[in-house]
Amino acid sequence: MPAAIPVAVITGASAGIGAALAHVFADNGHAVVLVARRAPQLKALADTIEERGHARPRVIVIDLARPDSAAAIEEELRENGLEPQYLVNNAGFGLLGPAASLGRGEQLAMIDLNVRVLTELSLRFIDSLARHRGGILNVASVTSFMPGPGMAVYHATKAYVLSFSEALHRELAPQGVRVTALCPGPVNTEFGVRPGGLLAPRLVRSVERVAREGFEGLMQGKRVVVPGRTNKVISMLPRLLPRGVMLSVVAASKRQNR
Repeated sequence: MPAAIPVAVITGASAGIGAALAHVFADNGHAVVLVARRAPQLKALADTIEERGHARPRVIVIDLARPDSAAAIEEELRENGLEPQYLVNNAGFGLLGPAASLGRGEQLAMIDLNVRVLTELSLRFIDSLARHRGGILNVASVTSFMPGPGMAVYHATKAYVLSFSEALHRELAPQGVRVTALCPGPVNTEFGVRPGGLLAPRLVRSVERVAREGFEGLMQGKRVVVPGRTNKVISMLPRLLPRGVMLSVVAASKRQNR
């Protein structure tokens, strides 16, 4: 039986940071597998990567909200003689507004995608990541560093991603597996957060720059990557300001974004 081909599996690849990361991995010689639920966008991205002279990415069209999504991804990879060398957990979403005013079902779905799916995929492929001396890039957020009144559940999910990734970074290092948490500030994507307050226009980075810094940080074995000097300062504020003051600052920024 021929050896499985190592690939970079990227979730949430149909747009934004995920699509930009697909380009970066392909540009650096990696075979790419694109995972998302929107088939036309994935096909268009695969076409573009192929047109740039790279191997055509394999596309897996799946709704990650499905309870069996991780198992289905693993099965499709196996059937096609592929296994992950790199895993990019980019899929996720956020909701703006007070937690008590937002739908409970939507917020639980956010926890499921941002936390459960990311965790299951990260743990499912550790053996193949170790075989190929690869790694995991988990897309968190600068919001990971602070509580978020006005986006309480989203901030909490991203705090989990950061904590989980940092712990895995230490645990998996002896196996040669790199784990990096990418914590961007606001970016120009369809996520839909309008700049205002803390999210001032000068904080916004291009998805291309964020993807490039995330890729480079993973390859260098960095534990955490926060693109942009101002965003790095913001990530340190919770260590410097009293907790109550930080809560007030974040709450004010969310009111300006609504």
